[in-house]
Amino acid sequence: MHTYRIGEAAALLGVSADTVTRLVDGGRLTAERDEQGRRIIPGPVLAAYARETHRAERESTGSSARNRLTGIVTDVILGDVSAQVEIQAGPFRVVALVSRESADELELEPGVPAVAVIKSTNVVVERP
Repeated sequence: MHTYRIGEAAALLGVSADTVTRLVDGGRLTAERDEQGRRIIPGPVLAAYARETHRAERESTGSSARNRLTGIVTDVILGDVSAQVEIQAGPFRVVALVSRESADELELEPGVPAVAVIKSTNVVVERP
């Protein structure tokens, strides 16, 4: 069974290590101790917490797309017909090609908040 240290769990959940520590101390997330006495979180426990935490968000979107990354627009390159939009969503950089009309209607420019909604029929899964 794979386990995660507090900092690793925080990075996966997109929160601070202090937040994960508070979740463990508050009993919302179960942790064990490793041989050195450090707190570790079992992979299945972390997965269940992540699934439950984001279930309400997934169910309330009104969209069939489940991959939603909230971030900030960092760059927009406008062309005559299309626009390239770059969004930084936490540690993830997302680049999208949209119509120029859509970019104008959404008033996309660096500094505005945006959500990258991703729906794909081809997803590659890798293990680090």
